[in-house]
Order: sequence, then C-alpha cells, then structure tokens
Amino acid sequence: MKQKRPVPHTLSLNISEIFFSIQGEGPFAGYPTFFIRLYGCNLKCTWCDTLYARESNKYQSITLEEIIKLWENLYSSIPYIAITGGEPLLQPEVYPLIDRFLNKKCIVCIETNGSLSIKHLPPQVIKVMDLKTPSSGMADHNLYENIDFLSPKDVIKFVIQDRKDFEFALDKIKAFDLISKTQVYFSPVFGKLSPKELANWLLGIKLPIRLQLQLHKILNLK
Repeated sequence: MKQKRPVPHTLSLNISEIFFSIQGEGPFAGYPTFFIRLYGCNLKCTWCDTLYARESNKYQSITLEEIIKLWENLYSSIPYIAITGGEPLLQPEVYPLIDRFLNKKCIVCIETNGSLSIKHLPPQVIKVMDLKTPSSGMADHNLYENIDFLSPKDVIKFVIQDRKDFEFALDKIKAFDLISKTQVYFSPVFGKLSPKELANWLLGIKLPIRLQLQLHKILNLK
C-alpha cells in the first residue's frame, strides 16, 4: 500500500524566528534568503549552535497564511526559502507550507538533522541532510534509509570536530557510495576545528567533497 504524506491537524507552525539574511551554507550559500526557523528538536548535539530553537520555550504559533504574506509583502523578489530548525520535520504542518511556497515558484531548501524520514518531501525541495558524526553524541540516530531519497541536487552534510569524525564520515561515504548519489559537504565545528586543517585533510584524500564554511558567522550575521 502506498504510504501517504502526514496530514496536518492545523495550519499553523511553532516558529522560533523568521528572518531575512545571507545564506551561510548549503547550495544557496551567498544568496539573500528568507529563513523560517521552526521550534523544537528531537536531538541534542553537543555543538548545537541554535539551542534557543529547542530549549528556550520561546516561540510563536504562526499561521501558514501569515508566513506567506510576510514573504509576499517584503521579500517576494527573493525566491530562496530556507526552512530550518530545530528539526522542521517534527511538525507535519511544514508540508503544506512547502507546497504553498512551491506553488509560488520559490526554490525551497529544507535543513534536516537526518533522524526523521525525508521520503514525503516533494522532489522539487532541496534537501540538506546531516549525517551526525561521533562528536555530536547523536550518531546513533542517523536514519540511513534516507540516503535512498536523495538526488544529485541535494546535500549530505558532515559536521567535523576532529579526526575521528573525519574518518567516520569517510567510512559512511564509502559504505553508501554517497559521492555517486548526492553532494557531500564537510563543515568544521565553528571554533573547534580550524577550517585550514580540515581543508588540508580534504586535499590529502583527493575526493570531490566540498569544504563548507559558515559564511553567516564569518560575516557576523544571523
């Protein structure tokens, strides 16, 4: 029997923040982007940089119509929409929000931690999915079946804090033949691993893996 997409109970979302900024990472890096950060996360990564989206209990319930109207009124010249968290797939109402932005001809990216199924996301959506490394403390939560739902336009991201994380990521790349299936990014934990050191490790292995820096942090933007 064909599985159905989760059906939302309401047409509102618990939102940590909505903002307009330069996208700092992923395929949209460098583009002005309309961000929707959903509240709540099912993981507790040791190096999480958005704890307020999980622990503060500070969020607003905002209807889908209000979100769309905000974009239409202020940012409709910008097609790039980033839905992030927290973990955005915890809230089933995210699916009709995605559909509405796609119907507006927007380019939608969803940033997900890789522990929940992505199989219900529309094929047009650009998926940026983590595979958690050992330093996160959450590597046991990786849902590897998600790899089957990724395409060449999507991204698997490994956040690297040390050489153990680096070797872990290489093992997963080989085990799942990731380079042939999607884009692979390595991102150093900000303030923990020198980007130059990670760059040298990447040069040493001679594989088409992209080094990703968090441009928004370098620019001191949100």
